[in-house]
Amino acid sequence: MALKLKVPNIMCSDCAQTITESITTMEPDAKVDVDVQAKTVSVESAASEETIKQAITAAGYTIEGYQ
Repeated sequence: MALKLKVPNIMCSDCAQTITESITTMEPDAKVDVDVQAKTVSVESAASEETIKQAITAAGYTIEGYQ
């Protein structure tokens, strides 16, 4: 499943690394691409959308339109 999420509080490459590690810890086969400039996270994974969103929020980031 391919998923693209808007994460407005991505500020730098360290943020990108933290998000990538959080997702790949839960789903080791996930392909994660974080665009710091566009503040987006693209994920290709077998995991559910909810699982990916939980990994990002658990890392301390917010997802636009997601509580």
